[in-house]
Amino acid sequence: MLLVDAPLVARREVARGMFVLSLEAPQVAEAVRAGQFVNLGWSPGPLLRRPFSVYRTDGGRIEVILKAVGVGTAHLLHMKPGEMISCLGPLGHGFDFHSPHRGEGEGEGRAERPRSVALVSGGLGVAPMPLAARDARAAGMEVTWVHGARSADELCSEADGDDVIWATDDGSKGFAGTAVDAVPDVDMVLACGPNRMLAAMAMRRPDAQVAVETYMGCGTGVCLGCAVPLVRGGYDRACKEGPVYRGADIEWSMLPSHLPYAISA
Repeated sequence: MLLVDAPLVARREVARGMFVLSLEAPQVAEAVRAGQFVNLGWSPGPLLRRPFSVYRTDGGRIEVILKAVGVGTAHLLHMKPGEMISCLGPLGHGFDFHSPHRGEGEGEGRAERPRSVALVSGGLGVAPMPLAARDARAAGMEVTWVHGARSADELCSEADGDDVIWATDDGSKGFAGTAVDAVPDVDMVLACGPNRMLAAMAMRRPDAQVAVETYMGCGTGVCLGCAVPLVRGGYDRACKEGPVYRGADIEWSMLPSHLPYAISA
């Protein structure tokens, strides 16, 4: 875990109201893995840091993706190149690309290395997927990216998959329906998006790895503000044991289906 002052380098819009910020943070860029996040602080800004999944890395730069949903994030989006952002990370437990799966018809028999993966993202849930595509390919998997939004102009314009499936609620582009409905038959599913989407994914694929939305304060496991209720009882800390979980392990009825501020980790 590193704490660095990272200068803002660039900003680009990738969907309606959705922006990618590029920060110069070489040590974080070298260490981060798919599904991990950084906790950012800026001035003037919110009292507590805000968590953002690392979207991409490019040399010594990291990228995060966000929408302006309040005064703090609006100011973050209006910062100019060269201004400093306090960056704590990488944090959390990311995706596992080496979990075995059971071959078809094998029942309790031999577990195989997964050969295909679907990256399922809804809205800002696109945040960890470019790194997930990178790490999945490094593990030898074929990557299908399934990205959904309410309409075509809210779909992220950047995607990285051997196959890309677009899904829109209104049918304005690609599959008419949710990203969950559009998932093909694959060995492994990784998902990120609103909790109601992740709960639906967990019902269809209990083994899916999901990156949950929850409130966070410190990002380091101290404040206990990011409690995730578990089916087996008790709670985990999303910032330490998560934010990635096996979908069937979460007690979804006890998590809010949507947060008033948009986070991506």
